[in-house]
Amino acid sequence: MKNLLRALELKSKLKNKNLMLFLDYDGTLSPIVQTPDRAVLPKRTKTLLETLSKKQKCKLVIISGRSLKDVKKRVGVGGITYVGNHGFQIEGPGIKLNKAVPQKYKRSLKKIKSDLIKRTSLIKDVFIEDKGLSFSLHYRMVDKKKVSLVRKIFRQVVCNYLTRNDIEVKNGKKLLEVRPTINWDKGKAVLWLLSKRQFISKNDKMLPIYVGDDVTDEDAFRVLKNKGISVFVGRPNKKSNAKYYLKSPKEVTYFLVRLKEILGMT
Repeated sequence: MKNLLRALELKSKLKNKNLMLFLDYDGTLSPIVQTPDRAVLPKRTKTLLETLSKKQKCKLVIISGRSLKDVKKRVGVGGITYVGNHGFQIEGPGIKLNKAVPQKYKRSLKKIKSDLIKRTSLIKDVFIEDKGLSFSLHYRMVDKKKVSLVRKIFRQVVCNYLTRNDIEVKNGKKLLEVRPTINWDKGKAVLWLLSKRQFISKNDKMLPIYVGDDVTDEDAFRVLKNKGISVFVGRPNKKSNAKYYLKSPKEVTYFLVRLKEILGMT
């Protein structure tokens, strides 16, 4: 795994290409923080996104596990594509997708959330992030001695729903997420967007670049393995499907600066 900023082939790979740049939000554009509501996009990063969004040869996509409404509000750049709930909600110029989920799932989600709130009410710093089509139980701030208890309660609450295949559970960075059992993820959303964008622009030579830091981004790294540039944010990880890495959101910002230079923007 190479550091993208030190990759000598970067300029030749990107120069004169039509790019589709996929960027995760938490831990990629914004540093990881104690609670999701504190994750703020740095001003410099936003300015770079606004600049890149005006470049015809660079189609910008923000892809997040957050709800579509939330990620749009936090980034606040117009004229680009936003993907929420790991691909279940997509909205951009000439593109829109809302994956339908069964009513049974919605009822299960509501009941699970209610039960978890009751059963974790006495555990300090447990936080449930409601994203409409899914929710995440965060335990980043929970006392280390209580983390195993939180995870145990979660397993107990979701067990029967998992057995009946009513829900899907995903692990993240200090969180557990309940999602629909629909065969859809960030990887499939990326391929769907690529095909749509190439159809709209009548261009079959678009190079995808995907930058992300979490387990859910591995689905995208996997599908782009021989089709584009995949970048893991964090320490080099041999288990990741990404070819390159950037150490931190700060290095992601440096990459956006470099990309602007390569694209010939002042």
